[in-house]
Amino acid sequence: MIEVQNLHKAFKKVNAVQGVSFQAHDGQITGLLGPNGAGKTTTLRVLYGVFKPDRGRVEVDGYDVTAQPQAVQRRIGALPDSRGLYPRLSARENIRYFGQLHGLAGEELASAVQDLVKLLDMQEFIDRPCEGFSQGQRLKVAIARALVHQPQNILLDEPTNGLDVMSTRALRTLILRFRDEGKCVLFSSHVMQEVAALCDTIVVMAQGRVVAAGTPQELRETTGQDNLEDAFVAAIGSEEGLVL
Repeated sequence: MIEVQNLHKAFKKVNAVQGVSFQAHDGQITGLLGPNGAGKTTTLRVLYGVFKPDRGRVEVDGYDVTAQPQAVQRRIGALPDSRGLYPRLSARENIRYFGQLHGLAGEELASAVQDLVKLLDMQEFIDRPCEGFSQGQRLKVAIARALVHQPQNILLDEPTNGLDVMSTRALRTLILRFRDEGKCVLFSSHVMQEVAALCDTIVVMAQGRVVAAGTPQELRETTGQDNLEDAFVAAIGSEEGLVL
């Protein structure tokens, strides 16, 4: 479970996140939905431990991201907006390296890598250098790297950016599988269809604030709109915002 309480983060004079609060539960997919610049990526980077919050509290499975960063890192698998693969290493070497960073070794590490190769259908390119990989191949390696230590909480920052239709469908199937396994899935997106197809709970952000939160049905009912897209537009257009 992920809990964000009154999170603030500024960069000089830019208030990127202003008092954001929400929860993401195990066995659910929680979506951070908002236009570019809404503060979604900054919020996720605080969860990763890349940024320290200026104010507020962020917890993962009860561990504070600032006070207990190593405990948090063991419990999250992060797919950042920049995939960040080492191009001269093979796909297997990239995954193994991150497994070793999480303390895996020997047969345990080899077994974890092989399980991911099968899960993500990477047999054809697992021992090739990552340089020159397609977007879909790069994504699979990045996902495997995030999952190698079997985290309970999975954080995805706009995971389908640049993917073709088939790769997008495969990724959506995988995200639903995570939920069915009882994992906590939190992902950011500005693609309405993606959020509508996947999310149990939606947190709508605009200008660094949460302006609406709830199930898709709750968002439609509270905004008085018949479809989720109109509900989203109504929420981000509201001066006072909506919190369910």
